[in-house]
Amino acid sequence: MFPLFKYHVRSIFIRWRATLATILGLALVVAVFVVLQALAIGIEKSSGNTGDPRNLLIVRQGALAEATSVVTREQYNIIRYHAAVARDDSGQPLASADTLVIVNLPRRDGTGSANTTLRGLAPTGRTLRPQVQLVEGRWFTPGQREIVASRRLASRFANLHIGGKIKTGGVELTVVGLFDGGRSAFDSELWLDADEARSAFERPDYSSMLVRPTSDQAADELRTAIEGERRLKMKVVREVDYYKEQTRSAMLPRMLGNFLAVVMSIGAMFAAMNTLYASISTRTREVGTLRVLGFRRRSILLGFLLEGALLAAVGGAIGCLLALPMHGYSTGTLGWETFSETVFDFQITPVLCLKGLVFAVLIGLLGSLLPALRAARLPVIASLHSA
Repeated sequence: MFPLFKYHVRSIFIRWRATLATILGLALVVAVFVVLQALAIGIEKSSGNTGDPRNLLIVRQGALAEATSVVTREQYNIIRYHAAVARDDSGQPLASADTLVIVNLPRRDGTGSANTTLRGLAPTGRTLRPQVQLVEGRWFTPGQREIVASRRLASRFANLHIGGKIKTGGVELTVVGLFDGGRSAFDSELWLDADEARSAFERPDYSSMLVRPTSDQAADELRTAIEGERRLKMKVVREVDYYKEQTRSAMLPRMLGNFLAVVMSIGAMFAAMNTLYASISTRTREVGTLRVLGFRRRSILLGFLLEGALLAAVGGAIGCLLALPMHGYSTGTLGWETFSETVFDFQITPVLCLKGLVFAVLIGLLGSLLPALRAARLPVIASLHSA
């Protein structure tokens, strides 16, 4: 079997033009597959990396996201003074009512504008989100129409530098600080005081509420008490679970990636078939010689399948290398939950590269199957008498 394998390896190098065309075609297919999957993984990780497992997020029953939820001031006061809610050193409940507003801002490169999420929150809200760290300037002062922007949003939108001003909803807001959201969903937000947001944008109520119970047992008690109270009509979920579910933005690129992968893999399989058919047509006498030397049909079939798989594996590895520079590249897309800009990084993981290699090998095996069958079925006499 080793001499047969050696023969196929030598054939790859001798017919280097056809080999190179096959490898490059498969490399492009795998590169597109890996990049699109990395995009979806980046969006999912951005949401999955958000929140504190100790926190509970409270929204209106039936609301699919914070942006479509309503929490009245009466509901907020009832819930935050519940005995199960923890308190800080000064005795204040660790609870924050948030107001979400979608604003349209011009892009920094002048290519147009996009929606961004403006989150109004209480000072306690910062305590409940320890992964968010101020990196420049200061936090906003309630009542002063000041905002703090995500550093990553500031790199994408105009006027989000410290001292910059944005006009929206008939009000002018001044940027006084920049924060780092720890590569979470908070990197896609602007923050200001919750009551200031309600006043500036004429919102009578809040959008959602974030609380920290005193313990896991207290969290269960609080969830039961809130969801069992008919006058509240609220839904309680763990903050981390809520953001993990908010990954519908990743569905479109993942579906697109799978669709393009299928279409391109079909093209790659036909290209591999054509290449191998052409290769076999010029190697008919060699195949006959292999039969005369005692190699069985199944050995010849296996040999050509291994040749196709080897070419595909090399193409897959090159495709992964071509996609690798996109790892960590920061960009943004439309978030279907809020219809605003969602900032994320392309994430090319070892598992994704392994999937790309497996994907390439499968294409190679399927593409070489029919040509390999043809080679194995060639009559010995006809093969030896071919030109």
